[in-house]
Amino acid sequence: MTGVGSRPAARRGQISGDTAFWLVGTMLVLMLLSASAPSPMYGLYQQRWGFSDAVLTVVFAIYALAVLAGLLAFGSLSDAIGRRRVLLISLSVMMVSMVIFITAQGVAALLVARAVQGLAVGLATGAMGAALIELTPPGAPGRGTLVNASGPTLGLALGGIGAGVLVQYAPAPTVLVYVLMLAGFAVIFAGVWMMPETVTGTGGGFRPHRVHIPKAVHSRFALLSLGLIAIWAVGGFYLSLGPSLVMKLLESGDRLLGGLVIAILAGVATIGQLVAHNWSERRSLILGLVLLLAGLGSILLTLAVNWPVIFFLGTAVLGLGWGLAFLGVFRSMAALAEPAHRGELLAGVYVVAYLAMSVPSISAGLITDQVGLHQATAIFVGVVAAVCAAALAGSVRSVRAGGDSAVV
Repeated sequence: MTGVGSRPAARRGQISGDTAFWLVGTMLVLMLLSASAPSPMYGLYQQRWGFSDAVLTVVFAIYALAVLAGLLAFGSLSDAIGRRRVLLISLSVMMVSMVIFITAQGVAALLVARAVQGLAVGLATGAMGAALIELTPPGAPGRGTLVNASGPTLGLALGGIGAGVLVQYAPAPTVLVYVLMLAGFAVIFAGVWMMPETVTGTGGGFRPHRVHIPKAVHSRFALLSLGLIAIWAVGGFYLSLGPSLVMKLLESGDRLLGGLVIAILAGVATIGQLVAHNWSERRSLILGLVLLLAGLGSILLTLAVNWPVIFFLGTAVLGLGWGLAFLGVFRSMAALAEPAHRGELLAGVYVVAYLAMSVPSISAGLITDQVGLHQATAIFVGVVAAVCAAALAGSVRSVRAGGDSAVV
């Protein structure tokens, strides 16, 4: 395998390693952009096809579960057949999902499109992450890690605001967005076709990611999982019901608002990660959890006094907390296992994260159908705040006990 900082030799007709690095980084952003792009359209889909908030959250959640399935089943495939081949396969699958979105005539097609889309993202995640590390230039050894960390949240932010603008102001709101993304993925496909391979595949079989948490770190993994659950439950809620909530608070039908609230959450998270990438895991985690609690409190205040400006400010605080806390919790979890077993532990991290992204959102959708969006949001926020507070209390207690390792 080509190591970090070494450059694959260019062959005739291939792009340079520097160009390939930014190409894969762009692919990462575009993949996650496609994940948030449907969110501003969910209200339109509901109006056209008459499905409930519970079904809406299932449409969102099936994406997260498909990502998890693709990641666990095919996360190591690029080690066997090479990064480039896996990236090309995942791009092909993603383009199929775009076609399904474009031609969708009902909620069943929407579910299929989201599942295929999630599978493409799960398939690509491991290969993109590895390729970015392997294509990192010698003069910037941290660039691959930084793009891996900030690319997803940047993509989510751009997808929310970009789709919101197109849905509100451009023609064919449920078609044009996907046509543009289809074109973008086609361009990326052509670039990946010409990029150098960064690893020589084994040519043999591969096995799904094994999930294993070493017994010695069970308690620390459980504590950190509380923070991970709070982080991704917030993300899942905003990507599914967030646009509906903000339009109801403002009593507006402007679809741009739904995209804006997602862009604020993910965009501020990206800024926070860029600012704090040199911080210690403990500092990022604890400050992030404090900000998450403050943001959740502001959402409850918004529901009580019906001041939308507080909601947007609270969303920004939540975004900052989300970015910092995820940076801290991910690094802390990665440090719990020896390098030879880190992949098995990180597979457990992905399981917790994507289940936290999907299951609470489905629950919130079911509750919304029974008691309404405002009350369901209050219940959801209260439960997530309790989980977040437990994670914060446990982390602070570990530090006070002198067990920095219990946190990091």
